[in-house]
Amino acid sequence: MKIASETVCKIDEDKNTTDIEIKLEKDVIGCYTFEGTVLSNDQSSELISRLNSKKRSNIRKNYSKAHTGEKPYKCDLCDKVFSLKANLKIHMNTHTREKQYKCDLCDKVFSQKFNLGSHMTTHTGEKSFICDLCDKAFFQKVNLVHHMTTHTGEKPYICDLCDKAFSRKSYLKNHMKTHIGEKPYKCDLCHKLFSQKGHLKSHINTHTGEKPYKCDLCDKVFSSKASLKIHKNTHTREKQYKCDLCDKVVSQKVNLVGHMTTHTGEKSFICSLCDKAFSQKVNLVVHMTIHTGEKPYICDLCDKAFYQKSSLKKHLKTHNRKKLYKCDNCDKAFSRKSYLNNHMKTHIEEKPYKCDLCDKMFSLKASFKGHMNTHTEEKPHKCDLCDKVFSYKVRLKGHMNTHTGEKPYICDLCNKSYTQRSTLRDQMKKHTREKPYKCDLCDKAFDRKIHLIYHKESHTRERPYKCDICDKAFYQESNLKNHLRTHNRKKPYECDICDKAFTQGFYLKIHMKIHTGEMPYKCDFCNKAFIRESNLKNHLRTHNKKKPYECDICDKAFTQGFNLNIHMKTHTGENPYKCGLCDNVFFQKINLVDHMTTHTGEKFFICDLCDKAFSQKRYLKNHMTTHIGKNSFICDLCDKAFSQKVNLVDHMTTHTGEKSFICDLCNKAFSRRRYLNAHMATHIGEKPYKCDLCYKLFSQKGHLKSHMNTHTGEKPYKCDLCYKLFSQKGHLKSHMNTHTREKPYKCGLCNKAFSRKGDLKPHMRTHTGKKPYKCDLCDKAFSVNSNLKRHKKLHTIKMP
Repeated sequence: MKIASETVCKIDEDKNTTDIEIKLEKDVIGCYTFEGTVLSNDQSSELISRLNSKKRSNIRKNYSKAHTGEKPYKCDLCDKVFSLKANLKIHMNTHTREKQYKCDLCDKVFSQKFNLGSHMTTHTGEKSFICDLCDKAFFQKVNLVHHMTTHTGEKPYICDLCDKAFSRKSYLKNHMKTHIGEKPYKCDLCHKLFSQKGHLKSHINTHTGEKPYKCDLCDKVFSSKASLKIHKNTHTREKQYKCDLCDKVVSQKVNLVGHMTTHTGEKSFICSLCDKAFSQKVNLVVHMTIHTGEKPYICDLCDKAFYQKSSLKKHLKTHNRKKLYKCDNCDKAFSRKSYLNNHMKTHIEEKPYKCDLCDKMFSLKASFKGHMNTHTEEKPHKCDLCDKVFSYKVRLKGHMNTHTGEKPYICDLCNKSYTQRSTLRDQMKKHTREKPYKCDLCDKAFDRKIHLIYHKESHTRERPYKCDICDKAFYQESNLKNHLRTHNRKKPYECDICDKAFTQGFYLKIHMKIHTGEMPYKCDFCNKAFIRESNLKNHLRTHNKKKPYECDICDKAFTQGFNLNIHMKTHTGENPYKCGLCDNVFFQKINLVDHMTTHTGEKFFICDLCDKAFSQKRYLKNHMTTHIGKNSFICDLCDKAFSQKVNLVDHMTTHTGEKSFICDLCNKAFSRRRYLNAHMATHIGEKPYKCDLCYKLFSQKGHLKSHMNTHTGEKPYKCDLCYKLFSQKGHLKSHMNTHTREKPYKCGLCNKAFSRKGDLKPHMRTHTGKKPYKCDLCDKAFSVNSNLKRHKKLHTIKMP
């Protein structure tokens, strides 16, 4: 009875290679049988001795080829060469995909018998090869040999191109592919190429969703073995990769490589479209999406698209809103256990991290590190997309959302989304009206701590940031930076739609709402909507009649601090902006800037169609509409068309009669802000516009233009009914009342009505007895200027 088949050797008598399989079968009594013939003990011993001798000869020959580098066996399909015929056979399986060795337990197939033997140990769990230094066990001896290099640090395989060393030959082979750019492994689903077979296998899992690697500590699963290794460091807190320059330690080697670029400043990944350079490849990939506009990661629930997969993951949390970790003290819930741990410190008031410079204490180490940067002014966290730097890592993360467009933080009350968590917190305080930060000096409360800090500086009057050009001082460094742009005329924030530029990004954001029509701030009383929150606050004062800004001299109150500042100049007579050429003074800087163009005659803005020049950009834009001839903005009530939207908005007030801009000094109302600004000049007596012919002064530029018509004799305003011409638009309006018999200007004392406003004013003086027009020759006074002129003629007649 035969009990086993024993393969003694595989030889080829002619070619001296391991090719022919010879089997000796052994029966119960120990006799060998060869091809059905029973051999005696002497015959079997002689045959085994001859076969082993042949085997040793083949080993010597193969060993010799390993040293001489001889590779006589060539693949006919890819021209690859091998030193052993057996290796050629194994290689051919990569072309044929033949896998003849099958596992009886799980039906897995392999191309080599050796691989099947290694696989079987995964079923038996046998780990026979144990490390003498750390007692770690392995299935195969080769794995133990590789493991020993981690103790000895031996890396015998060195790259000839970059001198990089490796512990295994296979690692060196894979590394060489990075030099030649070889990527022989291709994904059949997305056609992506890889230099290593293992990378392809891990990539395939992203398509199938398979995650075969499981963490023994928390049962989390991963698609690649490398991801599992990285994850395990979060449990052990092990950070084995240390920077030799600053002693910083990181858990991943790739993070160390990225960190080293902060020391070297090396940016080897360059954008081919805009030549911008990056220190890491992943940042270049993200940057390229800005050019292509590609957002490959799409949410299945709301179809929102993202540049990065991580952004999609964060977004998905906004749908499920799973907060499994709940605080036992206040019932607050969190999506991560680490968030709960940090929150718990707020209950026990544990603040173990103390600043040695200002004695401030912190509950989190990250907050402490970020605070220390405020003393050293170090900003180690740099954005690779725009080179902006931050002292806190969390601020860099929030800033990155501005590049990706991601807004993961959503308000539960109004569903508005934000790029940063701190912005969401501020928004929630606006809903709850919560103002937890209170001033100790005046009991004023604020919703943000930074606003309280700025407010306290108003008590101390300390302004440490001073402008070197005009000596103006500021509470904050950012305000000084913005102010300096007024000197250098720098406006880095430009609108992509209308090319308007701004000194601050905040103003650009507000301006963009004009194009989008967004008015997020709505009045609860009259449903009127506003672009800015400050406009809504000012509007609400018209409902509650609140005037919080009070003059200390005359107790007059105002709805806005701006109007109080203007009013104060009526007491002080202050006109701080002085013209260096003609000694003319102004209380607003913008008026001085406009005035300077009358001296310099500078007109930088030139029309490309007719070469007409203008001193300001907005004048050129208005002029261009005369060439285009397009009146795209049409009134729905009277079908009147306008070339600009702002003109249509102003026109609509003629239908609604709305006058939302109110003078705090005389309660006069205006439909436009610029009308109110011009009106304010009448209170402080400012007349910045001067006629070059008769030196008459005017408070408004429009009045000067109308006055110039009296010198030139031009009468551009024509009556459509009687064709009479007028030099001023106001005169034409008054004249129209003579046709309609309308008298809109009524005296409140005697009910007498007038067609012109100019007639009502002299009439009112008959009630008040006021006579502002006085004769220089006889001190006689008159209520109307025309009566004074008639009186002066009597003096000229009497003179000899």
